[in-house]
Amino acid sequence: MYRQSLASDRGMIFPFAKPVDATFWMKDTLIPLDLIFVRADGTIANIAANARPMDLSIIPSDGPVTAVLEIAGGRAAELGIRAGDHVRWPHQR
Repeated sequence: MYRQSLASDRGMIFPFAKPVDATFWMKDTLIPLDLIFVRADGTIANIAANARPMDLSIIPSDGPVTAVLEIAGGRAAELGIRAGDHVRWPHQR
């Protein structure tokens, strides 16, 4: 929240203890973001591309997920990241 920029090689991960139907919004978020919803097996369930800054609309996962990765808006498309791709990070359960 309140960030005015996000480098193209940076992001934020929000892991959950167990799979949940996640919902996010962009309240108090000043820049567009791509929200990447990740299932327990590491596959991407869905991507909310270029979520609008300050928007109160609910952004849902497509089913239960164990993490949401936020990166700069438009970056997922630039990198060719799509639903069904696989995600891993060092502290993944």
